[in-house]
Amino acid sequence: MAASVFCSRTSMLCRSLRGLSCGKNVLSASSRSCVLLQTASYNPRPLKLNLREPYIPDKDSPKTPEWQKTVRYDAKLFGRYGSASGVDPATLWPSDEELERIIEDEKQWQPPLETMQRDIEARERAEAKKRLEKEKLIAANMAKMPQMIADWRREKREAKQKMKEEKARRAKLLVEARERFGFAVDHRSPKFLQMVAELEKEEKKKKKLLKRRLREEQAAAPTVAPPVTPPAASS
Repeated sequence: MAASVFCSRTSMLCRSLRGLSCGKNVLSASSRSCVLLQTASYNPRPLKLNLREPYIPDKDSPKTPEWQKTVRYDAKLFGRYGSASGVDPATLWPSDEELERIIEDEKQWQPPLETMQRDIEARERAEAKKRLEKEKLIAANMAKMPQMIADWRREKREAKQKMKEEKARRAKLLVEARERFGFAVDHRSPKFLQMVAELEKEEKKKKKLLKRRLREEQAAAPTVAPPVTPPAASS
């Protein structure tokens, strides 16, 4: 009994599934037929273009673009359609001024072969001359290099010695300032700078007095007459 019920239910399920698949096939077939019918019934509008005759713009019409009224566009029409374009080829020839400008442009940007060769030779000579001058300058500087190195080392020694002397002079001035004021003074303080200015002024005055004394001593020193040589005896 149970087995017969199970078999009947299984057969009913199979029939229902088969019916669903058949419905899908019918729907897909009907949709394809609708698309085909729409494609077959499509009637496009004809293009408003005359592809048999050349398009010649009307220059008197305000609807014609400005670039279609130029000589360049006329040259394009004549090159494409020839005499059917209605363009007079004499109007396409450049004027005297334009022809001169074209010739000048060709001379500048497309010179003849002889001119290009002369320019290349002149450029090579100039480059060779410049290279030779540079080599001469390098050789001269290399010859001066030992003396330049010696001068650099001497200047470095002098700068080092001057810095050392300046440091010793500052230390001496700081000691003198401490003895004068009774306390340590910074070398950047106004008191120290004023003292240094006074000492430099006194030093200049001493040097000036010493030079004057030397001049006075040289002026007071007796001048010694040069010895007189006796005339040679005549024979």
